[in-house]
Amino acid sequence: MPTTAYPDPTLEKLLDAALIHVVFDGWGPETFKAAVADSDVSEGLARVAAPRGSLDLAAAYHKRGDREMVKTLSETDLSEMRFRDRIAYAVWLRLQSVDREVVRRGMSLFSLPHTAAEGTRLVWETADAIWTALGDTSDDVNWYTKRATLSGVFASTVLFWLGDDSEGFVDTKAFLDRRIDDVMQIEKAKATVRENKALSAMFALPNAVLSMVKAPAGALRDDVPGTQSEETTS
Repeated sequence: MPTTAYPDPTLEKLLDAALIHVVFDGWGPETFKAAVADSDVSEGLARVAAPRGSLDLAAAYHKRGDREMVKTLSETDLSEMRFRDRIAYAVWLRLQSVDREVVRRGMSLFSLPHTAAEGTRLVWETADAIWTALGDTSDDVNWYTKRATLSGVFASTVLFWLGDDSEGFVDTKAFLDRRIDDVMQIEKAKATVRENKALSAMFALPNAVLSMVKAPAGALRDDVPGTQSEETTS
């Protein structure tokens, strides 16, 4: 089972010290200063580990959630689940791996114009972590479309979850199921096009062009740090 990148120990130490302050002060400069003071990490070393201050800490928190999700998935027998249920389970695990108020503060940070791109990248990484953990081997345009679609599902589910007051977040679970059902309808429509000779002929040229799109180099590698499977590291 692939894992996400190895965490930086200094960054993780700063993050642990910052979390108690985030709930009250958000991911701002004051939180970073408090994290440096509380962690006993020198300011110089802290700036090396987190040159962007609290933004790097917030990103590290997001990545920590990805790692915990992937670890739990690797320890869970998913063989009896339908694939759409595996995706829903992975997204739900991802939500359970984080503190809702800390995430709420993170949403405020990543909604700012100068940090929005970073937030989008992190959501994409989460979608990639889920697909990779579930064994996706696509290496063409589907590599992109799967992650783009799941990014939308994940982001909308997080927003719903942040405002959900239902017991056990049952409303969030129902919302997530509906979003995944919507995606499955798209997949059924694509299958219908492939099976229809007339429609297949109509889309032959666009499909030929899209077939030239490949996944990023190294996306499926398991020989670099952070991507080793259990088999290759045992």
